[in-house]
Amino acid sequence: MPTGVHLRDVREQLFNAAERLLVEGGPSVLTSRAVTTEAGVAKGVLHRHFDDFDAFLAEFVMDRVDKMDERAKALLGAAGTGSVVDNLAEAIIAVFGSVAVAIVALVTFRDDLRRRLRETWPAGVPVLTDAAIMIGNYLERERELGRVSGVEPDAAAPMLIGTGHLLFADRGTPPSPDAVRRMVRSVLNAK
Repeated sequence: MPTGVHLRDVREQLFNAAERLLVEGGPSVLTSRAVTTEAGVAKGVLHRHFDDFDAFLAEFVMDRVDKMDERAKALLGAAGTGSVVDNLAEAIIAVFGSVAVAIVALVTFRDDLRRRLRETWPAGVPVLTDAAIMIGNYLERERELGRVSGVEPDAAAPMLIGTGHLLFADRGTPPSPDAVRRMVRSVLNAK
């Protein structure tokens, strides 16, 4: 790989390469060499931009958490429209259709990454915790609008994320949208 070539947004290029590797091969294939090879950059590029590989991984995880902000705004904006079950099922499918399941495995797999994330993230796995907050905020808004009753958002949101994770984890084929809607209906005790 030539050196001295200007790379546009090398961080995003490296993060996208890490995501592809993580989704396709799991956390055990994620090495600095594999990431730079996948990104098509020289081996030293990663270490010029990050202190070490765990620093890279921590920033990668937090970047993917930040990408959920738009999804959270869209879900909150859907409050009062459509079906609560459909809105939640769509959000859960979007979360778990992303790199979220693979990030859970990555954080579980790497002790140093977990320790580093704890410095800035108080509890839980960042992507899943953020998704639970997103769903809790949506359910709170729907409750204010009178569209859900008897639902405690702070309890239902982690239940939806945990059950959603079980539906999506370790499957070659993701669950059908109908299976996700049935799960949401069951957790919310909705018709």
